[in-house]
Amino acid sequence: MACKYLENNGYKVIERNFEARQGEIDIIALDKNEIVFIEVKTRTNISYGKPVEAVDTNKQKHLIKTVEYYLYSRNLENEFIRIDVIEIYLCKNKYKVNHIKQII
Repeated sequence: MACKYLENNGYKVIERNFEARQGEIDIIALDKNEIVFIEVKTRTNISYGKPVEAVDTNKQKHLIKTVEYYLYSRNLENEFIRIDVIEIYLCKNKYKVNHIKQII
């Protein structure tokens, strides 16, 4: 769902589920001249909080370290980047996507 949303909005998905010792990045995509690292959080209800709230300080640290490793391993340290969160709310057979840009 998140990849479909991104592609429909002009992004080019270049990698999914990138794993490293430091952590995991759900989606890596290109948005014009920026490499965008995207954390995807899905909920069926908000009784335990909004999906974005799960990207706490600890999760952000792991994301940053994983992004740094990805950039280093691909020799992309001088590229423009940003870290986003995509919230997906599921309800029966429908879903809603909320894209939060530059979360960190």
